[in-house]
This record gives sequence, structure tokens and C-alpha cells, in this order.
Amino acid sequence: MAAMLACAWAPARAADLIEFWNQPRHGGNSFNRIPPDRAYYDALHGYGASWVRLSYEKWTPARRDFLIGDADQYQGLEAKDLAQLKASLDQAQAAGLKVVIAPLSLPGARWKQKNDGRFDDRLWQDKDYWKQAAAFWRDLARELKDHPAVAAYNLVNEPAPEFKTALSEHADAKAMLDWYQGARGSARDLPLFYAQLISAVREVDAKTPIMLDSGWYGAADAFVYWPKPMDDARVLYSFHMYEPYAATSAPNIKRAKPYPYPGKVPFGAGEQVWDGKRVAEYLQLPLQWAKTHGVPRERMVAGEFGCMRLLPGCKAYLNDVLSVLDKHQLHWAFYSFREDNWDGMDYELGSAKVPWAYWQAIDENKPDPVKRKPTPEFEPILRRLRSPEK
Repeated sequence: MAAMLACAWAPARAADLIEFWNQPRHGGNSFNRIPPDRAYYDALHGYGASWVRLSYEKWTPARRDFLIGDADQYQGLEAKDLAQLKASLDQAQAAGLKVVIAPLSLPGARWKQKNDGRFDDRLWQDKDYWKQAAAFWRDLARELKDHPAVAAYNLVNEPAPEFKTALSEHADAKAMLDWYQGARGSARDLPLFYAQLISAVREVDAKTPIMLDSGWYGAADAFVYWPKPMDDARVLYSFHMYEPYAATSAPNIKRAKPYPYPGKVPFGAGEQVWDGKRVAEYLQLPLQWAKTHGVPRERMVAGEFGCMRLLPGCKAYLNDVLSVLDKHQLHWAFYSFREDNWDGMDYELGSAKVPWAYWQAIDENKPDPVKRKPTPEFEPILRRLRSPEK
């Protein structure tokens, strides 16, 4: 069946995929441990999604790291892993969904959760890993360029070259600009790194759009130091929205008295009141950068956003974020859809705890047995997914 599908989709690549992004596109993130199948993609598409941001990092790899083989030394794509990725892409295509490929690891930057909880900083210290990352993307683009499900290559999820430097997270614009002047040309120069990877992709694939996350783990305020857009008209610029993280994240739920939303929450060097107005102000930062540099709105993406579903203010937060994204007609993908090894932002589960069978399935690496359904927590997303994209 996979071979038949592969033959069937080859001629369908004629459409220019950048046109897919010329109107607001709404979707979800897939960060599952079991490769998504047709039923999974059908369910997401059935809600009204047009795309899925797909990470394969939790899938069982043939060697140390999925697809890369070994993030310590890239030597070529793992054939077995590549076949598994292509099979899942075939299922997405059959379901009518476009896919953005989003690796969490690159050579010299193994994903923290696969690296004993340690941040792997080698990519941001040694440009030899840049060459390996470029080789990886050249190889992957060559393999995927003709697959009609692929709508973009998201070159790396949430890069953080600023981590382990003197630059504090959510620093003001001047501090970020000053830091970048010192980092420019070094292995921590994120725009320069992206330029090298884009060049490698374009050697084999001139057409497929490329999606770039901002620095500091994709923070919406981290585009501010980028001196200009990339020299490629087929680039989408992506940020992630979990701010204020102290309120939206899992550690908050474990506090004796969780930080509320809306309410006063630690942020940056102090505390701030976060509500719909503050969310809108914060999300103006990437929009202002785009306006300054002439980047069209249709090239701006909220690649991830969400909050812990057990937080009483989560529904209000999702509404506030989505109101801004839709007001400015941005592409977006919520985090996450039917994640099978972490339930925290799976809004179809509502406000109830998952049963023991959910965790047992993880331990046994079996499919997630918990049935999903629309819930009040999912309503802010579902209502907009069901609205026609314009």
C-alpha cells in the first residue's frame, strides 16, 4: 500500500506550496510517541484543521536518534526511520492535511528529553555541527521535496543559542540587540545559521517553504534582534506563545497556590499583571518586527501555543491568544492534538485527570486507549477550527 501511495502522489507536486500559506491556516501540533495514522489525521482534519506540525522525535528510532542516526556525528539518514516518516506523511495526505516537518534534534543539539535532561549546546559552540545540520537538511529535503503533504520544513524546534550566555530571557530590546552584536558571526548567530541551512535545502529543493522559529525557545520577543529577514521569499517566521510561562506551564499546577490567569505572574526580572490586554501587547512584538522589515502577515506563524488544561484560567487564556492571532490573520497551530505520552495540553480531555490506562499504555508502548471528545476547555480552539479559513 505504501508503495502504491508513493507512486500516486508524485505528479501532485505541481502546485506552488507557498500559495497554501497565502491565507490564514489553522492546525495542531503532533508530538506523539507512536507515529500518527490515518484515524489520527482524519480526526484533526475533521475538526477543521488544514495542517499539522509534526515532530517524530518520540518515535522509536532505528539507532540512537530518530532519522539523524546519531546527533553526535551525522552520517546520513536512517532508511528505516525515513520509511516510517514517509508512511505517516502518506496517511496525512490521504486525510487531506498538509504537514510541517519539525525536528526537535539536530546534529550537535540532541533534544533535552533524549539527553538525560541536559541542554545540548554543541551546535551553538562549534560550526562543524552547522555543516552536519546542513547535510542532514539537504538529505531530508531531497527525500521529501516531492511529497504533496509537506507544506514546509521547520528547520529546528525552539532553538536557544542565547541559553548559557549573559543574555537573560525576555530581556529588553536594547539588551538583545547589544547581545547580538557580540554574537554576530559566531556559532550563536541564529540568522546566520539559518542562512546556511536554507542554502543547503535550496541546493536540492527550490520550492518548499521553510519555517524558522525565533530564538530563546521560539519566544515571541526574540525576533527583535534579527537585523533583517532572510534572503528567501519562501520563508515563514514562527514564534511560540506560552507566556506568561509561570502561569501556563506544568510546574504552576503543582504549586500549593498556583499563579492565576488572569493575574499577577512572575515574568522577566519581576512580576506583571497578565490578561487579554497584556497578551495582545506581547504579541505585537513579532508583528512590529515584521512590519518594520516588510514581512507580510501571511508569512507569520504562531507555531505553538497553549496552557495547562487543569489551570482554571486556561480557557480564558486560549481565547485571549486566539483573539489576537485571528485579529491579525496569522497562521497558527495549537499544542497539542491527542498527545499520547503527556496529557497536560490535550484539551479534548477536559479538566479531568486521565485514567491509569493512559500511563500503562505509555509504559508498555501501546496506543493511547483514552477516548477524546469536544470539551469546554477545547471550545476556544474548536470554534475557530470550524470557522472557514479566509
